[in-house]
Amino acid sequence: MEARAVARYVRISPRKVRQVVDIIRGKTANEALALLKHTPKGAAEVVAKVIKSAMANAEHNLDLNKDDLYVAVAYVDQGPTLKRWRARMRGIPVRIRKRTSHVTVILREKEG
Repeated sequence: MEARAVARYVRISPRKVRQVVDIIRGKTANEALALLKHTPKGAAEVVAKVIKSAMANAEHNLDLNKDDLYVAVAYVDQGPTLKRWRARMRGIPVRIRKRTSHVTVILREKEG
């Protein structure tokens, strides 16, 4: 049994979110939340919210014990990019890319 949660269209670039996700992969859910609480990155808040959502899904929908859950799979995909323009020297427009991310966390129960 596995519980899953996804946050889509998060307005942080995938590269920044992947740095945070790499920290928590393979850890227990409670340990991951404790690590994220003390991680000084903006994406830590988003990833913690996704983990809490997956824990709630596991507890309410699948009747799993939330103390036995661990982060089995965690990955970040790139979402759509918002394209904006800004005037630079002599009024020449320069493209600004505002990237978005899709964060996915899958929790599984420890066997044994």
